[in-house]
Amino acid sequence: MAARASGLTLVSHDGSRFFFDPGALCLEFLTTGGPGELARWDVLHQPGDLAAWLAQSQLRLDPAQVTVSADELAAARRLRDALWRFARARVAGQSTPAADLATVNDLAGPAPLVPRLTAGTGADTVHSWALPATGTSALATIARDAVDLFSGPYADRIRECAGYCYLIFVDTSRPGRRRWCAMERCGNRQKVRAIRARQKPTGAD
Repeated sequence: MAARASGLTLVSHDGSRFFFDPGALCLEFLTTGGPGELARWDVLHQPGDLAAWLAQSQLRLDPAQVTVSADELAAARRLRDALWRFARARVAGQSTPAADLATVNDLAGPAPLVPRLTAGTGADTVHSWALPATGTSALATIARDAVDLFSGPYADRIRECAGYCYLIFVDTSRPGRRRWCAMERCGNRQKVRAIRARQKPTGAD
């Protein structure tokens, strides 16, 4: 199954669908839920849920060829929650909790997914992953992506959506002015609020 550019189609609490591109695999992983108030959006309840998400992610793994154990599911939730705290600390300009650093480093240690090129000519050559795979190798790939992101040139462009929807992304645009998780969601909502605020009477006649 060929890999693709990052981005997921998400469904908001009101049932509307929108495309969210966080710009990094490790930030895509945050859409599976999280610690504290984010637990209500958790979708990783059983091992098969992780395999199903890996199929929807930019990894595009065939869930029938990904084995996930109960221990690997628990590790996935630990990694995701650590990445949430890691990202929020970076957004706030705070130091990263040592325990979360250790979690990311530990899960980045095992062998990651093995990349492959599918035979073709020119633009027909595509990137894919060697299968079957394990939850451990998939998590190692996600954790290593986090290592690259948080230590790389875009580390200071990790941001939280200005629409206060919790979603976190890395701004890879050239001007570096991205503010929203998605323009068709929070960006448009903010535009509507701004228009209503300008139209609101400032006082009685």
